[in-house]
Amino acid sequence: MKPTKLIIGTFLGCFSFCVYFVQAQEGNQILDGIGETGMISRYILDGDAKDWSRNTLHARIYGSNIKFDESEPFEKVLTLSAENQNYVSIPGEAVEGEESLSISTWVNLKSTEKNQVLFDFGKDGRNHFYLDASGQFHLIKDGQEIYTSQDSHKAIQKDEWTHLALVFDAPSKSIFTYLNGEPIGKIEKVEVELDDLFTHENKLYVGRSIPTADSYLNASIHDFRLYRIPLSEDQIAVIRENALKRNATVAKREKPKDDLPQFDPSVPQLYNQYLVGVSDVEVETTVGVLPRLPRYVLGDYKDGIDGPKVRVQWPAPTNNDEVAQIGTYEVIGKVPGTNFQPKVKVTVIETLALSTPNRSLEVFPLEQVSLNMDAHGHQTKFIENRDKFINTLANTNPDSFLYMFRNAFGQEQPDGAIPLGVWDSQETKLRGHATGHYLTALAQAYASTGYDNTLQSNFKQKMDYMVEVLHQLSRLSGRPTKEGGKSIADPTAVPPGPGKSTFDSDLSENGIRTDYWNWGEGFISAYPPDQFIMLEYGATYGTQPTQIWAPYYTLHKLLAGLMDIYEITGNQKALEIAEGMGNWVYARLNLLPTETLIQMWNTYIAGEFGGMNEAMARLNRITGEPNFLKVAQLFDNIKMFFGDAEHSHGLASNVDTFRGLHANQHIPQILGSLEIYRDSNAPEYYQIADNFWYKARNDYMYSIGGVAGARNPTNAECFVAQPGTLYENGLSSGGQNETCATYNMLKLTKNLFLFDHRTEFMDYYERGLYNHILASVAEDSPANTYHVPLRPGSIKRFGNADMTGFTCCNGTALESSTKLQNSIYFKSLDNNELYVNLFVPSTLEWKEKGITVEQKTAFPKEDHTQLVIGGKGKFDLKVRVPDWASKGVVVKVNGKEEKIETSAGSYISLNRKWKNGDVVDIKMPFQFHLDPIMDQQNIASLFYGPILLVAQEEEARTDWRKITLEANDLGKTIQGDPSTLEFTIDGITFKPFYETYGRHSVYLDVTLK
Repeated sequence: MKPTKLIIGTFLGCFSFCVYFVQAQEGNQILDGIGETGMISRYILDGDAKDWSRNTLHARIYGSNIKFDESEPFEKVLTLSAENQNYVSIPGEAVEGEESLSISTWVNLKSTEKNQVLFDFGKDGRNHFYLDASGQFHLIKDGQEIYTSQDSHKAIQKDEWTHLALVFDAPSKSIFTYLNGEPIGKIEKVEVELDDLFTHENKLYVGRSIPTADSYLNASIHDFRLYRIPLSEDQIAVIRENALKRNATVAKREKPKDDLPQFDPSVPQLYNQYLVGVSDVEVETTVGVLPRLPRYVLGDYKDGIDGPKVRVQWPAPTNNDEVAQIGTYEVIGKVPGTNFQPKVKVTVIETLALSTPNRSLEVFPLEQVSLNMDAHGHQTKFIENRDKFINTLANTNPDSFLYMFRNAFGQEQPDGAIPLGVWDSQETKLRGHATGHYLTALAQAYASTGYDNTLQSNFKQKMDYMVEVLHQLSRLSGRPTKEGGKSIADPTAVPPGPGKSTFDSDLSENGIRTDYWNWGEGFISAYPPDQFIMLEYGATYGTQPTQIWAPYYTLHKLLAGLMDIYEITGNQKALEIAEGMGNWVYARLNLLPTETLIQMWNTYIAGEFGGMNEAMARLNRITGEPNFLKVAQLFDNIKMFFGDAEHSHGLASNVDTFRGLHANQHIPQILGSLEIYRDSNAPEYYQIADNFWYKARNDYMYSIGGVAGARNPTNAECFVAQPGTLYENGLSSGGQNETCATYNMLKLTKNLFLFDHRTEFMDYYERGLYNHILASVAEDSPANTYHVPLRPGSIKRFGNADMTGFTCCNGTALESSTKLQNSIYFKSLDNNELYVNLFVPSTLEWKEKGITVEQKTAFPKEDHTQLVIGGKGKFDLKVRVPDWASKGVVVKVNGKEEKIETSAGSYISLNRKWKNGDVVDIKMPFQFHLDPIMDQQNIASLFYGPILLVAQEEEARTDWRKITLEANDLGKTIQGDPSTLEFTIDGITFKPFYETYGRHSVYLDVTLK
């Protein structure tokens, strides 16, 4: 079919809104203005029943004499015949766990016979819903028809193409049907949820009934789509209109769907209603560098209210023109809901040599920190989640993770080898990504299971086997199959596949090239080198053979896993594989002009390279090969880092160049920038990382610690289009806060802390760890979240319980839950300082000092922790005082209270000669506090200490749950037991988000009195 062209306004570089220029064809990021994350599957039905979304939920056509016919205004379409008993069966897992569902399709009826069914979805003939050939909806529960849409005066006409849509909108408890873009039916107050109709094995039929075996459809079908979001009437109209304008180019900037409750922007909310004044501030910066403006300033409150610092929204320049020369200027901000306009006087001074910190801390190796039961002998959430992953990981088959590597090299599969699914299936262009995560998880699991020799041996065997096979395959690349045979060793001379004149990304069983002798020495991947080469020539993201999917992203995972294995176990073959592929990458990228590199790394998803800059800088550090540091810098995202090829602005100059961009495409690049700084000592790379973190944390963060979730632009994986506008432009209806984006933010945070020991880094780390990473795992398995929904009455969706089909977040979950102990303790490089940053029951073995530290606590179900010193030695013990610990801290050493002045956001410092058996007790009383959305402050999350408490909901909602609290004592009207972290407000239960598995409300509509 000829794709409909659709150009969506989106952000590239430093515009104030997200601008992706994409064609609305199979597999692309935005289709008809709807973000890809909202789509479950799409079946064009123009010659097969492939799923053209990235989820590879391929359908199957049943019956005899399957026909694809020409039919205007489309090209080939599927014609179903009752006589031939044709129908389409969609994989049942497509709807498993979904909260809402929208179905869109084109149909051309060939018969007006009654009892024809367009589609029928359910778990069996007693629990299902269907749309009949008249467009009428029917829902059957326990064998009884309980909902039917009213007959419409509009009907599907015979021998005409008609667009149909069905929307099952869980939050509004409504079901809508549409014909040719116009509503024809609506059912309200629906008390049935999709969970009542679906199970693990569902029947999803197009063209036949579930309960009636002889009920088939006589019609042609085209472009059958499933969405996990409730489509709006406007979105449905756009889908129809674009299909009928196949040759038209539509320029459209998507606006956020206005389906959230709206509030008067002039009404002050929360503490701002008591505000009588705000302070002005002064800052200093150097020529060319935008100042870092405080997001919170001091405020004065009336009626004796002890309010918090005041959130200010400042203008967010897209360049650094304001600081082009020495002088002063004024920036005027605003306080949401008020007329207050705090001012900043900015003094621009002469450019000085950049002063950036040296790396002075190190994390302890995983094997030196072990997780313990809590102080009362109870299992912690850390151990619970760790064991879910460790035990399932131990039962995985390495041959599944090697399957597509052997497939790419044309090698036979061992007996019993079963390929992975989802993004690692045969024709998926990202296949192999999970293998890199798997290597890292094996290494971390090996290092972390010293408590169980059997488990540790299991992981060692798996690692060795994986590396051996990958090493053998990598040795095949660029070498003749037999002595004297032809081969191409030069990575820059790789030709197209045999019998082909151009490169393509065809990975089908019959289309994949396996001529590894032509791929250049050192090449290793789960697919041939074509995708890497196609990117150099401008290939875009998508599922067509002319399109690609992030080849360097997949490679980064693989290289990181290999280096993890090398550094933890010393496996030299793992390092050899990484070096070989590093040389292959250097050979190709070193020849490309800067303009080509800028284009590559700013191509949506296709140019996503994960943390290749981090991996190559790390490989340089391990091997001492300077070419690896050079190629790390070839991965510079110049547009984001420096603004342009002349390095005139960008993040290095504190300009926000990432608004509206895909979050997890860019966070790992920042990690790489910091890694390059570590090895090159070029200060601008540190500035990039530090400036990015400050902006991401303060302008884009949701209460759970996630930073992505835009509905403007129309992609839940993007940063919002304008800094500080999470309510206006965020809170996507399809779910937000991609879990692997938080995984990468935590990595960045930890690494920045190694250079600069600001408590705000570890405050953020604690927030993201407890309230997103721990909260991302299912109750009874290692299934985990991709997107975490934060709208009222939402429910988490978990996937990959058996580790057989991975999305990106399923991959990073393997890593997160096998290294949960990695940031509890830090040490100075000279081994004279020990930092305790997290309050987790654990034991540290500080081998260089001959010291052990056992941390005994039931935190966060108690507000104190105890550190027991084993051995003796002199060192400075530094314990974090979190920003939430505003009620003071009590420190005792061997039972005697220390007279130490401490404040929230600082470190307790105890320097002494420690003796065996010394005990340090630290008490940091918890209190309730609110975390408001920056641009709509009455919408806020409730915390108790560091723990996010969420309302336990019985059903989906369209409105925010309302609560009223005392302004001077938030906890006055909150009942509950801190030892269980379970509370009630107005009869509604609130629990930690990490212990919430049903419907929940993370954000609340809060009134203070």
